[in-house]
Amino acid sequence: MKGAKCRTYIIGVLAIVGMILINGCTMQTEPTEPKKVVPHIERWGIYYLDLSTELVELIYSTDKEISGISLDHTGERLAFSLKGSAEILDASSEIYTIHTDGAKLQRLTNNNHFDAYPSFSLDGSKIVFLSKRNSTLSLYVMNIDGDKQQKLYDSGGHDADVNWGRCGLIVFTRNHQIWSLESDGTEPKQITDPPNTGQWGSANLPIGDYDPRLSPDCSKVLFARLEDPNTTHGGYNLFVINVDGTEETRLTNNGYTQGMPSWSHSGDKIAYVVAAINNQGKFDIHMMDANGTNNHKITPDYFPDNFLAHQAIFSTDDAGIFFIGQWWE
Repeated sequence: MKGAKCRTYIIGVLAIVGMILINGCTMQTEPTEPKKVVPHIERWGIYYLDLSTELVELIYSTDKEISGISLDHTGERLAFSLKGSAEILDASSEIYTIHTDGAKLQRLTNNNHFDAYPSFSLDGSKIVFLSKRNSTLSLYVMNIDGDKQQKLYDSGGHDADVNWGRCGLIVFTRNHQIWSLESDGTEPKQITDPPNTGQWGSANLPIGDYDPRLSPDCSKVLFARLEDPNTTHGGYNLFVINVDGTEETRLTNNGYTQGMPSWSHSGDKIAYVVAAINNQGKFDIHMMDANGTNNHKITPDYFPDNFLAHQAIFSTDDAGIFFIGQWWE
């Protein structure tokens, strides 16, 4: 009897120990974090970066060069252009839209012209864009389905870098300066007048102001200024100015090759891309406060060196960044 009781006791102890070990292992097991990788299909893509998790998603991929992405004011649809040939500088490009979940890709223009830089109206029913249908770039407008394309404004020279604000005002580059325009194409007004405007050097553009973006309340314009044309890529800095042309404020003073800035929808953050520092290529996404402070890189460390960011815009909830990515091979 004593032997039987002893065996029963030992078996019970072993069972308890086994349960403790099993439960202990279960309690110590932690959920596995998603592996952080950049999805790669074709050479170019539109991506979404979650700012809290640093996870990135691929929305659209193609072998053609993507440029000029913009987000409609509902946050549901992106517009962008695809270039027909990477070898030809003035090759035709066409404008497309796609939903932010990657669905419903739609081609809006279909011609042999250079159509690019689309920007949505407040209600999302129209898109303003650049088109070279004569000897110079001009501003055109069309319905969201590509119907009723018509010229909106032509200064007689190259017009560029158009942005349609929430208030209905349009800002763009004219003669290497920032100008504004009413949504019906009337009342063009000059906003900036940089020193030595139009002076050429070894850079691909002359001294001037480029890539204007209206703040969410349309009170200010954010833009990039090429200040040193005697560098390979141009020495750029970021500025902000009141829409009436007063109180111009410098945000950066480093002369990096930087630009394509965008406002957060709250208006308190700015995202932009640093393409190069001196002659060293970077193509990283940076972010700073709207007054130029807290400036830092937000490109995750796991992004490979041959993956380049060309433009960055905030999602409507400011929780993430949509950007153009290129695989350099």
